[in-house]
Amino acid sequence: MQLAMHYDQLWQSSLQHFRKGEFELDPLIEDKQDNRLGLTLLARIQADVDDRIQALINELQQVEPAQYYYPPSDRHLTLLSIISCYSGFELSQIALEEYLAVVQESLQGISPFSVEIKGITASPSCILLQGFPVGEQLGQLRNQLRQRFKASGLQHSIDKRYAIITAHSTMVRFKAPLQQPQLFLKKLQQYRDYNFGTTTIKEAELVCNDWYQREKHVKLLHTFPLR
Repeated sequence: MQLAMHYDQLWQSSLQHFRKGEFELDPLIEDKQDNRLGLTLLARIQADVDDRIQALINELQQVEPAQYYYPPSDRHLTLLSIISCYSGFELSQIALEEYLAVVQESLQGISPFSVEIKGITASPSCILLQGFPVGEQLGQLRNQLRQRFKASGLQHSIDKRYAIITAHSTMVRFKAPLQQPQLFLKKLQQYRDYNFGTTTIKEAELVCNDWYQREKHVKLLHTFPLR
């Protein structure tokens, strides 16, 4: 209930901006000099659910082709951002084996779990898929990661920007003025409560990534099966 209210507050707040034609554009999406990198533990959305997501994206692209749409290779659920992206970060700066060990320890007792992808929400700069974890596994995993990284002395920025409570997935970012904002908004409202299906999280990936999780900039560091 708390998560649904959080998503609804995001939607209602963003909707007020959208109706006024106020969309926050990201100036860095096409910037080839953008070298922000970070470290993220994430999960992928299973194919049948992602196919329904792609169907919506195809519809949105017909209305607003100039926006940035996450391709299937880049869509994901963030389990926890360990080092938020910043300019100057490089893998050579950290002892990777120590990070892998902390993540492995944090996964103890975490079995595969499900996330229902139902409806969309937004911020002024992007459109998000709403994820609703089934059970307490995701919350437990995040808490174990927080506790172990804070006790480890390793570089991290967990909860520095905000404490993540959602299981959302970003699918659209605004990068250019909208040509048909009202039609675009109408299409979004049609999918406000649409059930894309339930995805089962069976493994977690630790990756070094750019701000947009673009496949060409993502380096898979380790895959952790959930048992």
